Amino acid sequence: AKAEFVEEELSEQTIRDYLSAHPDFFERHASLLGSLNLPHASGGAVSLVERQVAVLRQKELRLERQLKELIGVAREKKLFLMEAMWSRFFPLMAKVRTLLAEGVIGELQMLVADLCIQFDFDPSDRRFSLDLWGGALLDLGVYPISLASMLMGPPSKVTTLAHLGETGVDEQAGIVLQYGQGQMSTLYTSTRVDSPVDAILMGTKGQIRIHPWWIHPDRLTLSLVGQEPTTMEMPYEGNGYQFEATEVMDCLRANRLESDLMPLDETVSVMQTMDTIRAQWGLRYPTE
Repeated sequence: AKAEFVEEELSEQTIRDYLSAHPDFFERHASLLGSLNLPHASGGAVSLVERQVAVLRQKELRLERQLKELIGVAREKKLFLMEAMWSRFFPLMAKVRTLLAEGVIGELQMLVADLCIQFDFDPSDRRFSLDLWGGALLDLGVYPISLASMLMGPPSKVTTLAHLGETGVDEQAGIVLQYGQGQMSTLYTSTRVDSPVDAILMGTKGQIRIHPWWIHPDRLTLSLVGQEPTTMEMPYEGNGYQFEATEVMDCLRANRLESDLMPLDETVSVMQTMDTIRAQWGLRYPTE
């Protein structure tokens, strides 16, 4: 099986022009598609799926109807589609899932995770542009929200506060997600400050700390009640994108249309959580 993974910010027209100029592209099995947070960003991915190209979608689409449209086309065409939430596919994150499945820290009760990166304020920068769907949530906050989803499932209650800056976008926020048995995730995101970028999982028998930066992890510390902490390291070469690419190729070889590690229905669920968060802030984009 062959695949082409292109990590770029591509417009719908750019993709259509490329497909017209390179008909041999369709001989390849997969494309990694990245885009800005734009209201029309589904067009490029839909164009690829309609032309029988499997897609690894790097950034979530930002409207639920866009996302469901893309998933519907992919399922109708029986083509592979996956959100490229790269942090899920690292070997160390697989180890975390194993530790939880084996009950090593008991019942998981709480998660604390952050992703804050300080950017110089520039109203012309897309990160601060309401028209370009800027803000901390869509660029950064989606990562801890997706981590919480992987570990805890969909929340039963969402409580959140945000600071909306002078351009109208969210510049920092605190998010608390609650689940059916009382478990909680406390998440932070910001474009105004830097943060440790670690994640702490708290269970009834101990804790797992995923060391910075947890979004591309290579080290964790396991602390069990009454025992000395132990550290596990899983170094990797390169930038880490190879792990999500490997997952795509494994799925294609097995004739699976989506990944068990990043199911499409979960991508929709994360989108719905973010929509709930924005609704509590009163944040809407001009093109919604």
